[in-house]
Amino acid sequence: MSDSVPSASSARPVDASERLPLLDVLRGFALWGVFVSNSFAWFSGRVLMPREQAQALAAPPFEAAVTALYHFFVNQKFVTLFAFLFGLGFSIQLKRAEGRGASVVPVYSRRLLVLLGIGVVHLTALWAGDVLSTYALLGFALLLFRDRSDRTLWMWVGLSVVVVPLLVPALLHFGPILLHGAQAAADAAKATEAMEAQTRGQLLLGLKSDSLWTTQAANAHFLQYMLPTLKRLLWMIFILGRFLLGLLAGRHLLLQDVERHRAWHRKLLGWGLVLGVLGNGAGVVVQHLRLAGLLDPSKAHWMFTLSAIQELGYLGLAAFYVAAFALLFQKERWRRWLGVLAPVGRMALTNYLLQTVVSLCLYDGWGLGLVGKLTPSACVALTMGVFALQIPFSHAWLSRFRFGPAEWLWRSLTYGQRQPMRLALKPSPAGVPDVQ
Repeated sequence: MSDSVPSASSARPVDASERLPLLDVLRGFALWGVFVSNSFAWFSGRVLMPREQAQALAAPPFEAAVTALYHFFVNQKFVTLFAFLFGLGFSIQLKRAEGRGASVVPVYSRRLLVLLGIGVVHLTALWAGDVLSTYALLGFALLLFRDRSDRTLWMWVGLSVVVVPLLVPALLHFGPILLHGAQAAADAAKATEAMEAQTRGQLLLGLKSDSLWTTQAANAHFLQYMLPTLKRLLWMIFILGRFLLGLLAGRHLLLQDVERHRAWHRKLLGWGLVLGVLGNGAGVVVQHLRLAGLLDPSKAHWMFTLSAIQELGYLGLAAFYVAAFALLFQKERWRRWLGVLAPVGRMALTNYLLQTVVSLCLYDGWGLGLVGKLTPSACVALTMGVFALQIPFSHAWLSRFRFGPAEWLWRSLTYGQRQPMRLALKPSPAGVPDVQ
């Protein structure tokens, strides 16, 4: 998701030659992980199934191993990475606006309003799991932090990463016990869990329907339930914290000048791995104990700390990915290999929307009807296959056009005029026109 660039007169979309290849590669990598997460958890119907059905699909040892690997290496890490890159992109836009001597607010606000519109359509017409609308809304909050000190930003990051994940679950767990007693609190928790299971079951039933309209009605019903929940509000707070980390990284040129920050990236690589292993390892162990029936979350009072531990694990492993890509990208051989993902990252919005459309065709009942039927390994394999096709598609498209289709629409609406789509032709040394 590119940024406006310095101009003698006014803002304009960034040219391909002015992009930062490392960020495009990271964005492509993040999009792969987000796709795997969305497919594994939501498109496949796994989080909507009754617990027994999901456990049966993941029961064989190989499937159990795939599930554990997913939760350790993928779950929440790539959403974290994508949000971090969004905040970093804002920081780059801010610096470029300052370089023009202009305010970032007008163009950035228009970009967010257009993104919000795209997100709302995606949310209501296609899939309730849309993140674009959330990113757009929280993007406006970034404007409030653009002139804040690093200390203030770190304070808000700490609230998002540590304080909120500890305080809110503690209040939700101990508050009802103190107010109504342990038994009443346990009964209320079971009732809430039963209502959530029923709501998810209704969505799963709708997704299995061979009627597109029935599916979309179920999506709309689930959306009405999901949007006002406390869980979504907490998730938005977590996302804002990741935005602010990206803003800090961009402010200090962490990924714009990797060579100067090589020592910092090496430290980030080590500490990120440590936090990632501890935080995600704890999550995998707890998940295994719950599935084995050895742990009852309603009776384990220490469980409220798990959210904060996992948050540190998510951030740690995402930081490890960032540092690893940054350091590897400094080597010519790795730059060529990783550069394969750059066109996917340049077309992140198009590819994200395309992933939704393809997934609905594969999983929903009016399509191939795979929802609720695939094992974890089959789901991951199918997702990898679709993403593998997006790579040559992105390369082929950008060899002829300046933007992806959705990116072109986004920019045209943002700047209020139709943007040139096709790449300009230039004469080759032999005098034959060539695509630039």
